Parts: sequence; structure tokens; C-alpha cells
Amino acid sequence: MPRRLTLSRPAVRTPGPGEAVAVPAHRYRARLGALAAGAVPVLAFPAPGLAWLAWVALVPGMLFMQRAPGGREAAVRGWWFGTGFILTAMYWLVPSIGPALPVLAVLFGALQAGVGYGVHRLLHPPLTARRALLALAVVPALWLTTEYARSWHALGGPWALLGATQWQHPALLGLASAGGIWLVSAVVVAVNTGVLIVLTAAPWRPRAVAAVTAVLVLAAGPLLFALRDAPVRAGAVTVALVQPGIVDDPQARFDASARATAALGGRPVDLVVWGESSTTSDLDRDRVALDRLRELSAATGAQILAGEDARKADGRISKDAVLVSPAGVMDRYRKIRLVPFGEYIPLRPALGWIAGVSRAASENRAPGTAFHVLPATDRAGGPLPVGALICFESAFPDMARTAARDGARVLVYQSSTSTFQHTWAPEQHVSLAAIRAAETGRPAVQASLTGVSAAFDAQGRELARLGTDGTGALTVRLPLTAPGTLTWYDRVGDVVPLAALLVTAGSAVVVWRRSPRAGAQPSAAAR
Repeated sequence: MPRRLTLSRPAVRTPGPGEAVAVPAHRYRARLGALAAGAVPVLAFPAPGLAWLAWVALVPGMLFMQRAPGGREAAVRGWWFGTGFILTAMYWLVPSIGPALPVLAVLFGALQAGVGYGVHRLLHPPLTARRALLALAVVPALWLTTEYARSWHALGGPWALLGATQWQHPALLGLASAGGIWLVSAVVVAVNTGVLIVLTAAPWRPRAVAAVTAVLVLAAGPLLFALRDAPVRAGAVTVALVQPGIVDDPQARFDASARATAALGGRPVDLVVWGESSTTSDLDRDRVALDRLRELSAATGAQILAGEDARKADGRISKDAVLVSPAGVMDRYRKIRLVPFGEYIPLRPALGWIAGVSRAASENRAPGTAFHVLPATDRAGGPLPVGALICFESAFPDMARTAARDGARVLVYQSSTSTFQHTWAPEQHVSLAAIRAAETGRPAVQASLTGVSAAFDAQGRELARLGTDGTGALTVRLPLTAPGTLTWYDRVGDVVPLAALLVTAGSAVVVWRRSPRAGAQPSAAAR
């Protein structure tokens, strides 16, 4: 009887405890692809400004996550994708923090691991209509959870939130008036998820669900913009934004700002805004500098909001917005949210070495203790309460919302981006004022030492701009909304990210309950 020929499968050796597991080369290629894909969404932000790209920019990275061989590998690819995103979005920080940027990118990129796992878990083939519908809700929640987590000031702050890509589209910013920038981000991610499903799902049902949902959420912003009442106008004020240009010498910078302000004499100006750090004198002690500001205020007939970056009587340096009238200093606000590494070094005893290899802060600035509205007045003496915030604070939605609830009629941001000239940073920064205006239903202006200085109406529409190549005073007429006007976002706050946190937590519980119990013994049938 002939012998039967059998083919034996090579034995697969399971690595023992402590042994390294070899990663196939194709997985490294996929991870590098995910890293590169993380740079794609950044092109939708200023300065490239390809806002339309945001609606499909996540798809390449999500494809790498979806096609991963398992959930763990998908999470790793999500991590690499997040690392690539942070590296590209914040490349301009290299002069300030040097080698710390790659470290921060890896740390923040880890937050995207959950997105990678969720995309794979919900969207791996074969895809059903039910899982497609779940993905359209859960994936945006996962993404929003990562944005909200890294928006915590102790972790750096909310820079490069995906919804900010739509800053030039007031119809889409209508969503921000209801749910803040968070709702805009969620809609952008939902549309990307829908596009991925349409491109990759084989059955027609999940594709139909995804297509209809994407169209509906994409239309939500313009629909809300069309249906909601426009902010009720109640007068207008003329604001002058002073931009001295790139001036390294503090006294020369002060003098340039003074000359631009003096040229406003005879014009009907209600408020003059200087940039951040426009003076390095402590105006409580430097009588010469204060007297010069008082004279300028009297000559223009307008109060001046100066930016003070000075060493105070207690020996510490702080950054203040100082309101000056012909009578002297009326009030001041001290910056409470400092720029990590730029204005202080977290854990300085351990990380202080970064200052030696970069332009990171040589000493920590002293933060203020609380925000308050400055009681400015217009040229006729009427009340013009101002929410004055300094530079990086324009990134925080809750601060503008607090200013609105406290009665501010205008949001004023003082900025200095001279360190980041000829990068994407100035354009990224000024876009945030448009978003804060749309969120709060108040006009917003930004005065920068070196540009961009700009003004936006209560719906985020740009009214005037002075770019990084300009100097002088930019004068703009700002329509005001009625006192006490509040948007839905002003009233309800961060409901959208909190809902995303609940969805993320609920999803994690479901995954945990469905996973094999740790330590469970395999059944006899499985042995």
C-alpha cells in the first residue's frame, strides 16, 4: 500500500518571557506610513491653508489603522500618526524647545493610540451597517477626547485643534457658537470617517449609512448659520492695533509703538491696543514711560492698552495688559496661562537644561491668579468692558467664554510672534481670534508686535489685517453686539468634549467586558 504524502507546517515558536518579539519589516513600513500620514492634516491649517483638505486629510492615516493585523498594531499606528501630526503642526517650536519637541510629539502622539484601536475595532472588514453607524459616533468621540486631554494647560494647551482649519468659513463656525471649536472638530472627524467607509466598505448598506451621515453633519454648520439669528448690533467702536515691526531693542520697540500711536491724533479712535511685551518698564514705577503713555492717551482721546513684560518690585517678571488713560494706570490683568518652555520650564530642576540648548525661558515668569475684565471706556466716556488676554491665552476657549460671561464687549489679544517669523506660527495664531469671536458672539482683535494683527466681527469674519511685513497702526470699526448677549456655547460650555469623554469611557467598558478575562483558563475544547 503506497504511503500517503503529508505536508507538515513548520513549528511556530512562541517567545518566552522577557524575549523580544520580532516585528516584520512590513509593519515598520506601515508605521512610517502612519507617521507621514500624520503630517497631511496639518496642511489644512494656516499657513498652507488648504481648509478643504481637512475633510479627507485623516483618511490616509485611518487606512493604516483600519488595515492593521490586530488592535494592538492599530493602536501603535495611531500613536505614530499622532506623533507625525504634532511634529509637523508645531515644528516652529524647535528654536524655543529644541530637542524637547520630538519627546513631546511622542508623548502627545500616544493619545492617538485609542483612535487607532477604535478605527480598527469598528471598521475592519467585513464592515456592517451597524458598525459603520457606531464608528461615525465613536471615532469622533475618541479624537475629541485626545484633543481635550492635550488641551489641559499642564500638558501644553489646545493648539492645532482640527476644527481650527475652518477658521475662514463663518458658515461652519456657526457650529462653534453652539458647541465651541470642539463641535467643529467632531464634524470634521465624522466626515473623514464617512469617507473612509464609503471608500473601503464592500456592502452597500454601510456605504449608504456613511454617505448620508457625512452629508447631514457637513450641512449642519451652514444650516445653523442660516437659521440662527445674527448677533444684535448695539453701536460700534473704532480700535487701533499698533504693530511696531521686528524691533529687538526694547526702547526702540516702545518708541516705534509711540510714534504709530501719535500718528493717530485727530482720528476718532476709542481704544488703542499695543502688542504683548511692547514695554519692558514696570509702569507702576517707571514714571517716564507712564507719562509718555498718558500723553499719547490725551493726544488721541483714547485709552491705551499696553503690553508690559517687566520685572516687578518683588524681583519676579510678569506679563501684564495695562490699561492707561490720561489719568494714569486704570487697571491691569496679569497673564495666568503661561507658555510652557517659552515663559516657564515645567519641572525646571529636571528639565532646566533645555534652556541651554534652545531659546527656552531662562527664568520662569510669574503667573497671575485670576482673570478679570478691564473697565475700559470709549472716547465719549461710555463703558467698553474689554476681555484682554495675552498671546497664548487666545488658544483657550474657556477664557474667552469667561470674558463673555463677565460682560466683555470686545475680546482683545496682545501677541508677540517675533521669535517665529517666517514660519506658520503667526498665521496659526491669528486664526484663533476668529474662532473665539464665533464661539462667544463678540468681535475680537489681535495686536501683534510683528504681525499678524487682525480684527474679526462677532461671527468670525475678518474685517482688517496687517501682515508680518507691515508696520504702523491698523484702524478698524468694530460692530458691537448688545450687552448681555450670550451664545449657546457661552451658556453651556464644554458639553461636547464632556459627551465625547462619556462615549469614550463607555466604549472602553464595552471592549473590556467583551475581552477574555485575564487569567481565564482555556476550555477543554480549546486545548
